[in-house]
Amino acid sequence: MCGRIIDPNLRNTEVDMSQIKLDPFGVRFNVKPTETVVILAKRPLVAMEARWGLIPSWFDGARAKDWKAATFNARIEDARDKSTFRQVWRHGRCLVPVGGFYEWSGPKGARQPHFFHPAGNEANLYLAGLASRWHDLLTCTIMTRVATGAIGGLHDRMPVILNADEQEAWLGSSDEVAALGSEAMLTHHPVAPFGLNDDGPELIERVS
Repeated sequence: MCGRIIDPNLRNTEVDMSQIKLDPFGVRFNVKPTETVVILAKRPLVAMEARWGLIPSWFDGARAKDWKAATFNARIEDARDKSTFRQVWRHGRCLVPVGGFYEWSGPKGARQPHFFHPAGNEANLYLAGLASRWHDLLTCTIMTRVATGAIGGLHDRMPVILNADEQEAWLGSSDEVAALGSEAMLTHHPVAPFGLNDDGPELIERVS
């Protein structure tokens, strides 16, 4: 799964950011579901702001908080067949750029957070996502897959992390999704436990 991310740094990219007010330069280090995130869609890519936690267009509630389902993640293996995601599977594809994300290991009550980020020189990871407009609110979810590599020893799921070719395939509505993200190059290190409302660059500092 993917339940905590840090903001991307989209400086020096070719993405059109004229539509967003959020500072997309890595200023938040503990972004949570229901908060606003940056997504990239259309061609050429345009940055937009979306609520993290997809609300399907057919939901008839009056307020976003009336939607109770945990839809901040969606399983890429079966999302196309789920009523919540079926309508946007083909035409709601997006990318969710992040500077990194957290995963936890260890027993309940003594969980150890780990910070995952690109293994190379790239500033961001680009996660597969789906976006849905509910009333006037754009919402999104992050796709997950069976964990591979370094994450496999910590959790059974991981976000679908796309390389450049996979980004094109995903945005092009390809249904060949089984292998997407299987070769993601990541590195990680343990960080100090942090609270729900903690923030700042110290959250991603390595601890022994």
